Amino acid sequence: MANKSTLDDLAIYIHWPYCTRICPYCDFNVYKNRQDTSLVTAICEDLSGWRQWGGPRHVSSIHFGGGTPSLLKPEDIAQILFHIQTLWQLTENCEIAIEANPQDANIQRWNAYAQTGITRMSLGVQSFHDPALKLLGRDHSGAQAKAALRLASEIFSFVSADLIYGWAGQTHTLLQQDLNILLSSQIGHISAYQLTIEDGTAFHKAEARGDIKSVNADQSAEFYEHVRDQLLQAGFSHYEVSNFAKPSHMSQHNLAYWQGRDYVGVGPGAHGRMTLDNVRYAAISNLQSEAYQTRIAAHKNGIENLSTLSPEDWGEEYVLMGLRIQDGISLSRYNGITGKALPSHVIDMLIEDGLLQRNNDRLTATDAGRLVLNKVTEMLLLTQ
Repeated sequence: MANKSTLDDLAIYIHWPYCTRICPYCDFNVYKNRQDTSLVTAICEDLSGWRQWGGPRHVSSIHFGGGTPSLLKPEDIAQILFHIQTLWQLTENCEIAIEANPQDANIQRWNAYAQTGITRMSLGVQSFHDPALKLLGRDHSGAQAKAALRLASEIFSFVSADLIYGWAGQTHTLLQQDLNILLSSQIGHISAYQLTIEDGTAFHKAEARGDIKSVNADQSAEFYEHVRDQLLQAGFSHYEVSNFAKPSHMSQHNLAYWQGRDYVGVGPGAHGRMTLDNVRYAAISNLQSEAYQTRIAAHKNGIENLSTLSPEDWGEEYVLMGLRIQDGISLSRYNGITGKALPSHVIDMLIEDGLLQRNNDRLTATDAGRLVLNKVTEMLLLTQ
């Protein structure tokens, strides 16, 4: 495998859309679990289509997401990974990650995952408080979450846990209890997400009926700052708005999104980005598995919608994603994408207000800027 790591490296996302249960806050493209063995074959064919389109590249990360990709058998994972390696060359430290739920913890299965090449496991813990898990529609207990963390840490080199805060009834004490358990587990990566009520979800319908599922905005902001302060004190870097990592434990796959790199997206509803001859393409796959597989059979790819991003849209995406991370954005790269500069008078004003920092070519959001990032990016992009 090649020892190479540049912005030209490719990330690959595989979307497995099935879940044993649909969480009431989830607005992802997911469906109730069923046997769909032909989907693995279709995903491999779709990967071949992307390779034919995008040409030879080095792959620095592969991520199995969903849905619940840990419903896939180890042999299915192995088949997909083998196929990827027939199409592209993996970098020496290529990250291969899978998302899993605590109730699926199984030593034989997870050891088999590791043997296929999986190096990182991302566990959907959400909380260790059983009433909270019930509220969030999770089908695991706090005890199962602790056991899954222990098992994952024994098997995989890198382990991440998702935490949800801001659910109705949560207190600082309950939040601190969740943080204490996570920190005592010694894992290297924690993703902390504010509970947001998305349109079309069961929680959205419940709140429309007056059944409140989340805390108010002020409480949620207090929880966010508490999580950030606790994790910084514990030696984590706040490398992205919702993500914290110990040294060398950052998610390489998610960094590809935030840094504006190219990524393949396969599986029903998957998104992808490809840059060819300085043109940025956005691809979206068919949402339904049957339509996705029919498309692949007819066209050798699962892309339902392929569009070209204008330089302005490409630049906007780069700013929106890049200011989420600690490293921020390159002003010269933005200039190269759009042919123009971000407004210097707005940058100066936001720096004076303590919301942005500039270090030569890099522009980054401060802690205060991250709290109002939507406003910051809106001012940067709408006042040109």
